[in-house]
Amino acid sequence: MSSLVIGLTGGIASGKTTISDRFASYGVDIIDADVIAREVVAKGSPGLQDIVDEFGPDILTADSTLDRQTLRNIVFSEPAKKEWLNALLHPLIREQMQIQTAQATSPYCILSIPLLVENQLHELVDRTLVVDIDESSQLERAMSRDKSEQAVIEGIMASQVSRATRLAAADDVISNNKDLNWLHTQVEQLHKMYLNIVNENL
Repeated sequence: MSSLVIGLTGGIASGKTTISDRFASYGVDIIDADVIAREVVAKGSPGLQDIVDEFGPDILTADSTLDRQTLRNIVFSEPAKKEWLNALLHPLIREQMQIQTAQATSPYCILSIPLLVENQLHELVDRTLVVDIDESSQLERAMSRDKSEQAVIEGIMASQVSRATRLAAADDVISNNKDLNWLHTQVEQLHKMYLNIVNENL
């Protein structure tokens, strides 16, 4: 198991994947809650069957996989449905995050959790790394990436904690308001710092 677990978090379209990919290029093990969230509702999984039982067969695509866009639109317009879905998925995702974190072998590992602050998952990590981005850039990136309407993205952003609240929970911050070189420089600096922390604790 890694000696240090870094919780990477940030709002929608803040750049978490780009950053975790850069950490991975240094040989750092990445445990991604979004990847796990897809795995626990993969085709043929018990999690997907529970969702079909609750939402009906129209929640599936033609090839019997989960229609994520339809599900997203439903849960963000019906709070009770969102609560039901969270009650199903959160324990499944949490269990897999803990298993995969325990299996990490790099000196430190990254546990990427978009809703780390919202779901108060600080006990799963040793340090919290927040990706910070201004709201206008975040909205623009999310609309472009997800091909979603502005109102849908704004609803998702509103359901997440505020920028200030997220920053208040941070041990470390990466600013994603400039170019890729600036982003990579910040990752390199943090990588060195985290290795130093590990070495100091040996």
